[in-house]
Amino acid sequence: MSTHPTFADITGQLAEQSIELPSWAFGNSGTRFKVFGTPGTPRDPFEKVADAAKVHELTGLAPQVALHIPWDLCDFDALADHAAEVGVKLGTINSNTFQDDDYKFGALTHEDDRIRTKAIDHHLECIDVMDRTGSRDLKIWLAEGSNYPGQADLRGRQDRLHESLSRIYDRLGEDQRLVLEYKFFEPAFYHTDVPDWGTSYAQVTALGEKAKVCLDTGHHAPGTNIEFIVMQLLRLGKLGSFDFNSRFYADDDLIVGAADPFQLFRILYEVVRGGGLNNPDVAFMLDQCHNVENKIEGQIRSVLNVQEMTARVLLLDTDALSAAQKSGDVLAANDVFMDAFHTDVRPALAEWRSSRGLPADPQRAFRESGYQEKIAADRIGGTQAGWGA
Repeated sequence: MSTHPTFADITGQLAEQSIELPSWAFGNSGTRFKVFGTPGTPRDPFEKVADAAKVHELTGLAPQVALHIPWDLCDFDALADHAAEVGVKLGTINSNTFQDDDYKFGALTHEDDRIRTKAIDHHLECIDVMDRTGSRDLKIWLAEGSNYPGQADLRGRQDRLHESLSRIYDRLGEDQRLVLEYKFFEPAFYHTDVPDWGTSYAQVTALGEKAKVCLDTGHHAPGTNIEFIVMQLLRLGKLGSFDFNSRFYADDDLIVGAADPFQLFRILYEVVRGGGLNNPDVAFMLDQCHNVENKIEGQIRSVLNVQEMTARVLLLDTDALSAAQKSGDVLAANDVFMDAFHTDVRPALAEWRSSRGLPADPQRAFRESGYQEKIAADRIGGTQAGWGA
């Protein structure tokens, strides 16, 4: 007999959920054509952390903030103290080898020993930052590849990548990890050195147990079955983290679930099925840029979208689904799946938040808090944070 879970059955798992926020989501960003400034944008890492803390205060979902080096270079002891004061912690450290002229033809894969060593040293400095902040993960995304056939030695670049990653990996502390992101294309267009989960998996497997794959939900070719990749990486024990966002065409970095809510549901189903929910070895993080919408509200909407889809997945009748799958009843299995996806959990989540002392509607609470007006008035002068274009 099937036992259909109720909302009361899943609140314990929802209460444990944690989603790391990216510091850069609070800075100015845009497209390759234009980066727009907005009133109240943080001017330094301390103000970024304060904005992230506001998201956590209203949602109870975002206790950690990821940093990007060198964008967030500062007094890290003071930043860690500031984070603790406002109720969050510092999390993943992200490296940057894509905004230096030396890296035009590669960084960790470069033919030139000097440039390759420079890129390696940058990552070793990132690990020094991890030592100071208590961060566990070093996340690496490489904007490396080529634009034309014959331009580069594809095999040689993979060999050099392994050598470079090995030197970085050897510097990790006992409780630290390296997570290697991948991206289908851009800024390289003929080949990318880490274009897919298989390449990332091959490289991190060669490194050792402390190396994992980071899956960015916007970094795949159109039509890719991302949930299958999630399943496979969990099955292999190599899924280290998510970068949650959404895309219509390419790496759009939109609010997670905006383009295809059903895809987010399917991904989270495989996360739960594979034991990745509330698993300390599988970090949930957002990786988004808010080009035209309010940045803090965008982050609030994002973490709530993940929470909502998680709740729908947890309400799925797994006994009924398994029975239908085993009997070969195609439509019955699909019905069970779709029933969970179409469940409106928003009223129950609002009531549950209220019972925990959180706003029933965190977005409305933010708009009514006056926080945006305050930071717009206070953050006058200086240079607004952003990645430039």
